[in-house]
Amino acid sequence: MRLFLRLLVPLTSFLHCSYSYLSVFKWLVCERLIWMDNPSNTWRRTMQTVKLALLSVLTALCLGLQLVPRPMNLEFTSLLSFVTGMLFGSLFGAGLGASVMFINGFLSPYGPAGSILPFQIVGMVIVGAAGGIYRRMSVGKLSLGNALEPLVLGAFLTFVYDVVTNVGTALFLQGPVLSFPQALVAALVAGVIPSIMHVAWNSILFGAVTVPLVNAVQKAFVWRWQA
Repeated sequence: MRLFLRLLVPLTSFLHCSYSYLSVFKWLVCERLIWMDNPSNTWRRTMQTVKLALLSVLTALCLGLQLVPRPMNLEFTSLLSFVTGMLFGSLFGAGLGASVMFINGFLSPYGPAGSILPFQIVGMVIVGAAGGIYRRMSVGKLSLGNALEPLVLGAFLTFVYDVVTNVGTALFLQGPVLSFPQALVAALVAGVIPSIMHVAWNSILFGAVTVPLVNAVQKAFVWRWQA
């Protein structure tokens, strides 16, 4: 029953946003807004609406996956924040990462984040913004042969995220007994195994999912990316 209640809220949110997105898309097609008086301007407005609807679906999906109990250090927020940054730009990627981590900080199945919540938000903002930067550096359609680049980026960004959160832990641990450098070393040493697991999971996810997902969305909506 407890697991059911944990699943109910994120899944309901995801289904609601999915229904909203499909309703918007159906309305756009049925009304044929793209063929009205000024096709160029109307098409631009139409695609902005579709982008916002899809962004809502990604946010709901990210929240749902983040709040569902899962194996230790397996998370999808980094991947979806990075992909959102690639699809919509650094600002959207950073915003999604920040909002999801803020909500997760209070509703996580592993308990409240406490004092390290601001550092978790900062770390995920970096990941989301990096997606937009990487997209601007990419030329044309991504190929499966380039999957190594997202894999390496995923590993590096996950390492950066873990270092940022360890700094937050060190600030919490420092006091009369431990200075900040000592607390930072203690936090880094204690976090070695979890960090290795975190980097391994995200390396697999980034390498296997990033390129196919971005190309699928690009093909489905025929967008000209200007992130």
